[in-house]
Amino acid sequence: MDAGFWVIQAFNGVSYGALLFLLASGLSLIFGVMRIVNLAHGSFFLLGGYLALTVIWTTGSWLLALPLAALAVALAGLVMERVFLRRLGFDVLRQVLLTVGFAYLIQQGALDIWGGDNLDITPPEPLRGSIVAAGFHFPVYRIFMIGMAVATGLVLWIAMERTRIGAIVRAAVDDAEMARGVGIDTSRVSMVIFGLGAFLAALGGVIGGAFLGVYPGLDFAILPIAFAVVIIGGMGSLVGAAVGSLIVGLVDNFGKALFPEISYFTLYAPMALVLALKPTGLFGRE
Repeated sequence: MDAGFWVIQAFNGVSYGALLFLLASGLSLIFGVMRIVNLAHGSFFLLGGYLALTVIWTTGSWLLALPLAALAVALAGLVMERVFLRRLGFDVLRQVLLTVGFAYLIQQGALDIWGGDNLDITPPEPLRGSIVAAGFHFPVYRIFMIGMAVATGLVLWIAMERTRIGAIVRAAVDDAEMARGVGIDTSRVSMVIFGLGAFLAALGGVIGGAFLGVYPGLDFAILPIAFAVVIIGGMGSLVGAAVGSLIVGLVDNFGKALFPEISYFTLYAPMALVLALKPTGLFGRE
C-alpha cells in the first residue's frame, strides 16, 4: 500500500471522528453530570437530521437548517428532562427505561412522518467538491466537519474551563452531593446540560446527514459508537470525548479498510481494552 492510502484513510478517520465528537461530547457531559445512560441520544441525532431536511424543503436554506434544527431538538431535550426525567429522581434504571421508550417513540414518529427511505442532506455549493493538496484530493465537506468539531470543542472548553458556569458544571461532575451542599442547584445544571447535549447531538445529525444520510435506524446504529467514545475517553471529560472520538474514528476507518471481515472487533477492541485497564476511561476521574 502506498502513502496515499494511509493519508486518505487517516483524513477520513479524523473527519469521521470529528462528527463523532459532536455527538459524543454532549453524551459525555450528560453521562458525567446526570449519571444516566441516555439511550435517546442517538434519536436526537436522527431527529436533528430530519428537522434539517424539513427546514431545507421549506426555506431552501441549509444554513438556516443548522441552528433551527439544533435549537428545536434542544428544546425537546429540555422538556424531556424537566417533565419526565426530573420526576424519576435519581432512579437510574427508570431513567434508562424512559430514554429507551423515547428512542423508540422518536424512531417510529420519524418513520411515520418522513418515511423509510434513505434521505440525504445536500450541503451548499461552496462545501462541495475537493481541495487538492500535495497531490491528494480532500473533500471540502469533510474539512468543514473537522472545522466545526474544532470550533465547537474550543467553545465548550472555554465555557467549561474559563467561566463560572463551567466551574459549576465541573463541581456537579466531580461531586454532585457536595455541590448541592454548597448551594449549587444541580437539578438546573442537569437540565441545562441535557439541553446542551441534545443541541450538540442534533447539530451532529444535521452535519452528518450529508455524510451518513438520514434514515430510520441510524439512531441505534450510531449510539453504540458514541458510547464507545465516551467509555474510551471518560465520562464528563471534553478532552476525553475529543481523544476518544479521534481514536474511534481512526480505528473504525482503518479497520474497515484493512480488516473488513472483523471491522466490528477492531472498532470495539479499544473500548474493551480501556475498560480492562482503566474502567473510568482515559481522562475519567477515579
